[in-house]
Amino acid sequence: MPPSDPKTLVSTEWLAEHLKAPELRLIDASWYMPAEARDPRADYEAEHIPGARFVDIDEVADLRSELPHMLPPVEKFMSRMRALGIGDGHQVVVYDTAGIFSAPRVWWMFRYFGQENVAVLDGGLPKWKAEGRPVTAEPPVIRDRHMVTSIRGDLVRDVTQVAAASKLGDQTIVDARAAGRFRGEEPEPRPGLRSGHIPNSRNVPSAAVLNPDGTMKSDGELRAIFEAAGVDLTKPAITTCGSGVSAAILSLALTRLGVPVSLYDGSWAEWGMYGDLKVATGEA
Repeated sequence: MPPSDPKTLVSTEWLAEHLKAPELRLIDASWYMPAEARDPRADYEAEHIPGARFVDIDEVADLRSELPHMLPPVEKFMSRMRALGIGDGHQVVVYDTAGIFSAPRVWWMFRYFGQENVAVLDGGLPKWKAEGRPVTAEPPVIRDRHMVTSIRGDLVRDVTQVAAASKLGDQTIVDARAAGRFRGEEPEPRPGLRSGHIPNSRNVPSAAVLNPDGTMKSDGELRAIFEAAGVDLTKPAITTCGSGVSAAILSLALTRLGVPVSLYDGSWAEWGMYGDLKVATGEA
């Protein structure tokens, strides 16, 4: 089990020890693929870890964009977090109902907006419940809290920057989609997108960095997985996926390894849409 680090990943044991700490703020960031036809807010309202707030990544987003759940304007992020009673001086822990899936996306958002004291719960709600720990349907008591933000532009990349990295090779582009989608052998779940991958990118499916119970693999295992996929860990990395959610899982894993990493927010939802962007198929 990876050691707990309140800036990246914490265990269920760590959370249980700190659950009643006054500086702790807990977020349920569950999100489901459209085909699952599940309502994450309803699931949260039915049961959540005591004290948890719910963050909807489809709402705390830039709704002016045609792309899914893009980073929100700073004012929107601040207002939503203030309404949830999350602000300066808090230790934030984010979890989801899959183990580790959508929680890293919110972890990355907090870091982008300059909040460093944020971690993902290793194994999420399934591990918490499997250990017999408490859940509740009671909403938390919330008081507004001020938050100062400082944009970390180094944590995000746009399509122009990714295209340059694809040509220059000065940053390694790592794709978190399943191998069949990466190779162009399986269709994209979003209609209208081409199949394949960004030229010169490497494929590390997000499931590869996780154990069967939804926890993250050890640092040694992570390093071996990335290196076996041809990822040069001495270079900065750019993570990408279908829409910027599972890419954040790889961003979390690479951050654990000390690799400077940014996330392509538009991901394949953007790249696969434009016919003037080159697409590769087959293996990297």
